[in-house]
Amino acid sequence: MGMKDQFQDKSEQWQQQAKQKAEQAKEQGQRGRQGQGQGPDRDRMRDEESERLQREEQERLDPDYDM
Repeated sequence: MGMKDQFQDKSEQWQQQAKQKAEQAKEQGQRGRQGQGQGPDRDRMRDEESERLQREEQERLDPDYDM
């Protein structure tokens, strides 16, 4: 086996390893998004934020009706 063949084999191995690592990272990223960022805590934070905005809007409008 010549030097050129050895380099080609190594290159192919590295490319396959890179593809495998990329696939694993993609799978882990999908699992992380499913398990972490979308839970009751995130929903609760979103609800609290929307309630806060509604209260602020209501407080801003209330003084107008008191006149």
